[in-house]
Amino acid sequence: MKKIFLGIMLAGAASTAFAQKSEVADAKKVWNVTQFLLQNQTGPLEKKLESINTGLAHTEKAIADEKSKVMPEAWSYRALFASTAALLDTVNMANANANLKIAQDAIAEAKKLDTKGAEKDNIALAETNVTNAVRNGGVLAYNRKDYKTAYEKFVAATVINPQDTSMYLNAGIAARNIEDYPGMITQFKKVISLNSPQSKDLYSEIISTALAKQKDTTAALAIIKEATAKFPDNTDWIKTETQIYIDRGDAAKSEQMLVALAAKEPTNPNYQVLLGNIYFSQALALQKDRNKIDSKKVKEFNEVTTKMNAMLDKALPFYQKALELDSKNQGALETLKTIYAFRNDTKNYEDIKKRLDALPKQ
Repeated sequence: MKKIFLGIMLAGAASTAFAQKSEVADAKKVWNVTQFLLQNQTGPLEKKLESINTGLAHTEKAIADEKSKVMPEAWSYRALFASTAALLDTVNMANANANLKIAQDAIAEAKKLDTKGAEKDNIALAETNVTNAVRNGGVLAYNRKDYKTAYEKFVAATVINPQDTSMYLNAGIAARNIEDYPGMITQFKKVISLNSPQSKDLYSEIISTALAKQKDTTAALAIIKEATAKFPDNTDWIKTETQIYIDRGDAAKSEQMLVALAAKEPTNPNYQVLLGNIYFSQALALQKDRNKIDSKKVKEFNEVTTKMNAMLDKALPFYQKALELDSKNQGALETLKTIYAFRNDTKNYEDIKKRLDALPKQ
């Protein structure tokens, strides 16, 4: 009786192991059918998902058994089914996310068990599906204006592929839409670090955000310093930097910086324009103050006018020097036109106007 009993037990154990291995075999068969269905681009999604769920059910049984759960193909096919479901299901995002988690766990287990590399192709395909599913999830969320989810998805995509510049960019844009400016800056800086051709524009947006949204001139100056080190020819950032110092009441710092730059590049007209702007912007501020003065306060009005004219007198030589270096410098011409109009200097005004009108229309 003992021998018979033992024989029954052994037969039973073998039968169970065979049954669970057959689940893996069935999963493989269903995968072949699923691949055929996937090739039909216009086929109904429900039919494809139904086939995928059938395959997943087979792998569920396989990994539940002690004998077959150590088979790498049980996990690689589970990863294939789940990752494909996550990629295809663009309607039920909760279901897609659940399958995404199943796929990622299955990939990790398959890699651990596949010591001979027999399942490397299946694993690679599943990983590609996961990457695309995460990316697509971000795009779909963004199109639904669910920018928070889009941001999370795009960031997840960068974790999967740390060299994917487009996903860092998308994450930054999504962060901007939810007014997560630190997040936006972090993502845009990553794009810049990967030497994106959009780096200049991204630096400009980061600087603008630091000033307009975060009201942080210290951070803006640090970013400008970093940006100008990479792109020293961008005078817009230098202009912004000088304006920050002017707004802080430190025009001397602006002038010191620009004088040094002009000394290094004496033939660069842009530095002359920026030097002129230091004083012209102060003249504009004085004009604004003067407009607030009661017309009866003549003395006070005249004092502010004198200061304003003194600033314009300081500005003029720089704009004139810029035109000596570049007779078609539009910035210098535009500002001189404004100054001569303010001073009712008709002769110079008409001369500058003619030179501006002669410039090619943009």
